[in-house]
Amino acid sequence: MLSVVILAAGFGTRMKSKEPKVLHRICGKSMIEYVIETALQISSDIHIVLYNQKEKIKDHIEKKYEWFILDKITFHTQIHDKYPGTGGALMREDKSLINVSGDKVVVLSGDTPLITQNVLETLINGIGKINLGVFKTRFPYGYGRIIKKDNINYSDIESYEISNIIEEKDCTQQQKLIEYVNAGIYCFDIEILKSYIPMLDNNNSQKEYYLTQVIDFGFKNNKNIFAHNFLEESMIGINTKIHLSQAEQVMLKRLRDKAMQEGVIMQIPESIYIDYDTTFEGECLLENGVRIIGKSHIKESIIKAHSVVEDSNIINSDIGPYAHIRPNSNIKDSHIGNFVECKNAHLNNIKAGHLSYLGDCEIQEGSNIGAGVITCNYDGVKKHKTIIGKNVFVGSDCQLVAPVNIQDNVLIGAGSTITKDIPKGSLALSRTKQINYENGYNKIFKK
Repeated sequence: MLSVVILAAGFGTRMKSKEPKVLHRICGKSMIEYVIETALQISSDIHIVLYNQKEKIKDHIEKKYEWFILDKITFHTQIHDKYPGTGGALMREDKSLINVSGDKVVVLSGDTPLITQNVLETLINGIGKINLGVFKTRFPYGYGRIIKKDNINYSDIESYEISNIIEEKDCTQQQKLIEYVNAGIYCFDIEILKSYIPMLDNNNSQKEYYLTQVIDFGFKNNKNIFAHNFLEESMIGINTKIHLSQAEQVMLKRLRDKAMQEGVIMQIPESIYIDYDTTFEGECLLENGVRIIGKSHIKESIIKAHSVVEDSNIINSDIGPYAHIRPNSNIKDSHIGNFVECKNAHLNNIKAGHLSYLGDCEIQEGSNIGAGVITCNYDGVKKHKTIIGKNVFVGSDCQLVAPVNIQDNVLIGAGSTITKDIPKGSLALSRTKQINYENGYNKIFKK
């Protein structure tokens, strides 16, 4: 059996945020969710170690997942005041290893959201008693430096034995120049952890118990310790908001590439943002500057330039440019033009060409919504619904004051304010009488 321990107890001070570091989002999903879901691909025995803002993180996870997922997760609280540091995170009160079941233990960080199943399987199948993930970076600040065992050219091989890992704060100036760094991702034989975790000490500049000291003990006791080189993009640890931005760029490329492989056409892909939970079906087209967020589903549709879609379903429709489709909208077989905003709108085979607000409404097939039409859905206390039937023509600059029901085959004249239901087949007008004052211009402007 294999166990996974996710370290998520840190303070994340370099993020300069009130939000726990592991709850910061990348493409709509918190970092720790990515790590949990990757861990679940290899194990059903997941342990999460918390301390700073532990209740907020625990509550987030418990709300996010169903019981059958939570049944695989055990939460631990680090005894931080007594045993700070990454090694201390694995200690019980008597310094013994926290209770895990596996013969091997994978240790992950809650701030490494780009880790993949393939990386973890490489570590699990490594020949060392200790296997760890390593990557090369031109900016190694903040990472533990890898000390090789022999005179090895790192670029020539994918895995090699090492002798130690030196934390950034304990590095000499020469060691700080090392570009191969520890990603904080390990696979240990369980006996290694049971033997060496109780032996950890805090004789270092930070007075912390480092998990990397296990590497030092392993080397001194002739245990074979192997580092495995991976691409930096899979190993990025998030310590600052710059790192967060870099990780999101990597994730966005993965999501865009996946969508294009499934048949989505993207114009200037680098300008398009899509969330992790966005799904596509059929041949869709996303023009430049499009933003699709939340659990949106796009099927056989065109989303034109600089439009936003949030938590909505778009089926066989074209949207925008510069449209805003807000949450809970379901748009099918429809044309939504430029600068149209929809919210909780259920639209079936309609046209809304430009400059309209359609909120909390249902509109049936064949209906046309003119420019400047507004569904007045909020009375200052409650939201109300507008229902529009089939083949309704709403002229420009109309206000439909909800709750209101407009039945089939209705014509509403431009500039009308509708406050009452309209029966089938009617023409509705609501305008004040126009008055022209002779010579009024000259009188006002004294010409």
